[in-house]
Amino acid sequence: MRRRAWVITFLLFAFMLLNFADKAVLGFAGAEFKRELGISAQQFGILQSSFFWLFAVGALALGALTARVKVRWLAGGLMLLWIAAMAPLLGPVGFGTVLVCRIVLGFAEGPAYALCTHIVHSWFPPEKRGVPGGLVTAGASVGPLIAAPLLTSVIARWSWHAAFGVLIGAGTVWLIAWLVLSEDPPESGTTTVTAGVFSEDALPVQAPLRVLLTTRTVMGIALLTAFAYLATTLKVAWLPLYLSEGLGYGTVAGGWLITMPYAVAAVAAIGAGLVSNRLTMRGVSRRITRGYLACGLVVLAGASMDLFTVIDSRPLQMVFITLAFSMNSAAYAVAFIAVGDVVHPEQRGGVLGCVAAFYSLAGILAPLLLGHLVDAAPSDGIGYGRGFATIGILMVAGGALALTLVRPESDLARIRERVGGTR
Repeated sequence: MRRRAWVITFLLFAFMLLNFADKAVLGFAGAEFKRELGISAQQFGILQSSFFWLFAVGALALGALTARVKVRWLAGGLMLLWIAAMAPLLGPVGFGTVLVCRIVLGFAEGPAYALCTHIVHSWFPPEKRGVPGGLVTAGASVGPLIAAPLLTSVIARWSWHAAFGVLIGAGTVWLIAWLVLSEDPPESGTTTVTAGVFSEDALPVQAPLRVLLTTRTVMGIALLTAFAYLATTLKVAWLPLYLSEGLGYGTVAGGWLITMPYAVAAVAAIGAGLVSNRLTMRGVSRRITRGYLACGLVVLAGASMDLFTVIDSRPLQMVFITLAFSMNSAAYAVAFIAVGDVVHPEQRGGVLGCVAAFYSLAGILAPLLLGHLVDAAPSDGIGYGRGFATIGILMVAGGALALTLVRPESDLARIRERVGGTR
């Protein structure tokens, strides 16, 4: 069982790797893409934003299906739709075709992280979810980390169309491996309740959705991940262009530099999960091991984003760029575990889908806001500076606000009182 759990975890790590690699292609090919289609920075922002227009719909739809359809088939179906959405981009296309493909791709990828987290949580007990959850989160960083040098080389040698071909081939290989090696998770609720320790048996079954969604911890995590997702979206959509147009790095140099935030994010995600696991098993309050840890990482990311817009030193600027676009990613795994602390596995997939739908709104707004500020500014450099500084301030404020809400222990007691007990 343990070996199977880790096989599933690594397959989902690969799923998230591919999931984020395809998001990054337009960012890597930004300058070439804009020239080929003859579009402005604001239109490029619309294309990047369109990816998230049905993101929330996909997250909610699949979240509802997790209670009715085997998660093994849901993950495979998402990958199949993902491949189909990229197929038209293999040849010459216009703005409208790219727009439709991005919308469909966003619908297919909207539920991906929530689904992967739900599956991993089903294979591990609550106190041991930090590391496997962090590994799945790290896949979202390793994807662009591998894709940056690989796909920028493909784009430079052939075209951005060829980059999508590489991703379609990799997605097909993953789908075959998933169908052969995966299986549905074991039944939940096998652990026992001991004093001061969470267990799935202690979680109320079939609590009303309105009760769960209005729990402070769930609202706090939804808020936190929304502000964290501002940086996640900009890292994919605009950071490659910022390195080239705002800071003057070439395509190849920028492709290597952008690997730094992704590399640090991958390590930090696993490290944050490990720290959360160990502190929790030592009896430290989950308000600290989940809330303080996750919120602190997002606040650090926002403060770093403000700092890199006012620093002139190139090496120091890259340090803060790396922190700004990595610490927020490390927060996701810890934050989603907090939801599992107060929501029973039978309802966890639906609640995580709702959280993903909420934070996807940041994915719609962030590319549009930055594109508008770049076009409205007297120069690209000034526009990028204003945009990133604004987002950084929002992240600091959002992380601080979320910190006041995430209290898993007291919220679990309130839920149990409101719905009258457990299974």
